[in-house]
Amino acid sequence: MELGLIDYGMGNLHSVRKALERLGQTLNLVSTPDQLQSCDALILPGVGAFDPAMENLTATGLVPHLKQWGEHQRPILGICLGLQLLFESSAEGSSEGLGLLEGRIERLPDQQGERIPHMGWAPLSWRQSCPLLPADGPAPWVYFVHSFAAVPSDPRTTAATAPFGSTDVTAIVWQGRTGACQFHPEKSSDAGAAMLHRWIGWLSAGAPLVP
Repeated sequence: MELGLIDYGMGNLHSVRKALERLGQTLNLVSTPDQLQSCDALILPGVGAFDPAMENLTATGLVPHLKQWGEHQRPILGICLGLQLLFESSAEGSSEGLGLLEGRIERLPDQQGERIPHMGWAPLSWRQSCPLLPADGPAPWVYFVHSFAAVPSDPRTTAATAPFGSTDVTAIVWQGRTGACQFHPEKSSDAGAAMLHRWIGWLSAGAPLVP
C-alpha cells in the first residue's frame, strides 16, 4: 500500500512522517500531479493560514487532481489546516477551498476563560462512526492548535467534537472515504498513534465506505 504525503510548503511533514514510520508505514512525498499515480491514499497536512495554504496548493497543480480524488471516493486524511482545506470556504480568508466536504470554516467562538488560538489537550466526544475511533471506550485526549473550526453543512459529517468553553467544536469529520481531524494525531501520544493505526488498518481492509 502506497501512502502519499502532500507537500505544498505548509505542512508538518516531518512529524507526520515520523509518526507513520513508527507504525511501520512509509510515506511518499507528493508535490506534483504525476506523483499521485502511485498512491493508494493521501494525507493532507497543514499549519498556518487558509489563503496562503490554498495559494501554495494551487501552485503545485494538485488542486484539480485532489478534487477528482475526492469525487472518485479515494481515501484522503486531512490533518489540522488540512481538514479546513477540504471544505468550501473559510472565514479566515477569501480563497475557495477544495470543496470535498460541504460547509465552511469559522473562527472559534469567544468563550470566557478560553484563549484563541486554542492550544492544548482536550477530550473527544464521539458523534458518528469513523475509522479513526473505536465504537466504545474512554474518550481519548488529543492535542489542538487552532483558531478556526469546521461547521459542516450536514451534521452527519461530524464524527467527533471537543469542548471549547461552554460549547463544542468540530474535531473529526468523515464522509465516505474522506476524513480529517482538527487536532494533531502525530502529536497526541498513544491516542493519536492508535488513530493513525486504525486508519492504516481500514485502508488495508479495502477502505470500506463510511455512510
